[in-house]
Amino acid sequence: MSKEERQAFLSTIFCLGFLIFGRVIMYFSLSYAPLLFILAIISGGWKQTYEGIKELIQDKTLNVDLLMALAAIGACIIGNWFEGAMLTFIFCLSGALEEYATNKSTKEITALMNLSPTTALKVLADGTNQEIGVEDLKIADTVFVPKGSNIPIDGIVLDQASTIDESSITGESVPVEKNVGDDIFGGTINTGNAFKMTVTKSAEDTLFAQIIKLVENAQNEKGETASFIDKIENVYVKIVLLAVPLFIAFTHFGLNWAFNESFYRGMVLLVVASPCALVASATPATLAAISNGAKKGILFKSGKDLEKLAELKAIAFDKTGTLTRGKPRVTNFKVFDADPLIPAILFSMEHASSHPLANAITQFFHEENMLELTVEEKAGFGLESFYQQHHWILGKTGMSTTHDDLAETWRSQGKTVIFLSRDEEVVALLGLLDLPKANASEVIQYFKDNQVHTAMFTGDNEGAAHTVAKSVGIDEYRANCLPAEKTKLITTEKEKYGVNAMVGDGINDAPALATATIGVAMGEGTDVAMDVSDMVLMKNDLSKLSYAHRLAKKMRRIIKQNIVFSLLVIAILIASNFLQFLNLPLGVIGHEGSTILVIFNGLRLLIPLKEDLLNNQMDCSDCPLQHLE
Repeated sequence: MSKEERQAFLSTIFCLGFLIFGRVIMYFSLSYAPLLFILAIISGGWKQTYEGIKELIQDKTLNVDLLMALAAIGACIIGNWFEGAMLTFIFCLSGALEEYATNKSTKEITALMNLSPTTALKVLADGTNQEIGVEDLKIADTVFVPKGSNIPIDGIVLDQASTIDESSITGESVPVEKNVGDDIFGGTINTGNAFKMTVTKSAEDTLFAQIIKLVENAQNEKGETASFIDKIENVYVKIVLLAVPLFIAFTHFGLNWAFNESFYRGMVLLVVASPCALVASATPATLAAISNGAKKGILFKSGKDLEKLAELKAIAFDKTGTLTRGKPRVTNFKVFDADPLIPAILFSMEHASSHPLANAITQFFHEENMLELTVEEKAGFGLESFYQQHHWILGKTGMSTTHDDLAETWRSQGKTVIFLSRDEEVVALLGLLDLPKANASEVIQYFKDNQVHTAMFTGDNEGAAHTVAKSVGIDEYRANCLPAEKTKLITTEKEKYGVNAMVGDGINDAPALATATIGVAMGEGTDVAMDVSDMVLMKNDLSKLSYAHRLAKKMRRIIKQNIVFSLLVIAILIASNFLQFLNLPLGVIGHEGSTILVIFNGLRLLIPLKEDLLNNQMDCSDCPLQHLE
């Protein structure tokens, strides 16, 4: 329990104690009962009254706290000591519950901070470990990470593969295998072998520190609806303060009510017309939604971005690394010779290469035996080897034009074509393609089902763009786009559709991300893309994008429900007061009860949404390929 929560509940308990004691004294008709009611009012209402006066003096604004204090004082003036104390108790209890409810929605950031390690085991020159503060670590220091401990800072695995729980960053509960040379992040947990790591970032620049900063900023920056309500609160309170004396005068002189009755009804009006529930309609819901997203590895930089996401009308994607994996896979394999050595030759020759395509080919032929051969890599030509008195060449150009038609067909589909020739005769062709990510087509279909226009803007060639766009079901695509062209297309889309989003991961996407209404960066992308975006998906999981959209839409629904409900309750309570069958305690219960209901309705956003069926779909990039021949 926070200090504010503890203070609020203590005030409520003292207020209740004095209220009950005063009521007992009043039952025995003792004259000092009002004194106990005054103590109840002071113990329960001092904090709100102090904050109201402080805000009035410093910010020159009026808030609902002053209305409650004035109502309690007014009740005492006309001799309703018990009702003034009861009003204060209910208002104080409501404030304590609000404090608890609001703090509950911000506890995720506290939980994140608690995961942030404060010490690390630095490996000294003599091989011993020394425990030091994380802030004292320097780049290139060596750190020992025991099994089961938090990784203290960002770095690279140095000597031993291990399994890392990255759920605090990505929201993904399944641990990730990390090998020597892989990046690891501070705040994650080593669930595997103990290992040593090299520090690559200072404590304040780690990914975890950036996440905490993003969530803190988002929780401190209110959404548009909350900001608008805050702006009208001061005006609304002034209207209520003006309406109360007019109401008293009208009912006393116009309707011939007794002055005490008119004044009493004025105090009830002061309570029930105050906008407590209206003020609480948006902020708790927004904070809860931001916390929900953070738990799922979705970081919103402000509540405004979350509100805008609910109004999304168009979304554009980069291709490589966003819709696709960013790593090519073998999709086609055609042999023109019965020689059983061909797969083994392909595996062995590519195993000796450092070319980016080599990894894809060796993965495809990973079950083949390694042959002992000497491979020479010729820049711009390919790989060359002599084996069993044959001259083998592996590259993007073939010595024969016999199979050019097939190669050209594959190229038109955006694939990279690799030739294997033996003694200047092509014996095999390989087609490689950067395949769409798992669930990419389902995510695109989700947005189309929600009447959101989908597009893909890529710098890749026409063939590759057409193949990916067709496979995932994109509404439209543009190929061969330079960064300036992407930005221009996003601007045009924004003018046409209104609220639009751009999803990307590279430096070349940064201008378009900054131009879109909502820029969405993939968390494994560049720092520049993350800096200029409005929203970050910490794991490159597109299904989180549809989750974020659903979360934003639910938040918008809840905020609308809260606003309508709070205004309806105010109207009913005002009418009941005018008809003279609502007393002050019931007015407070109705008013503060509606505030609590509004807050707890907003806190429903802390509950994780039902996971998309997308997460249960098979990753088609790992399926048996259908184009092998």
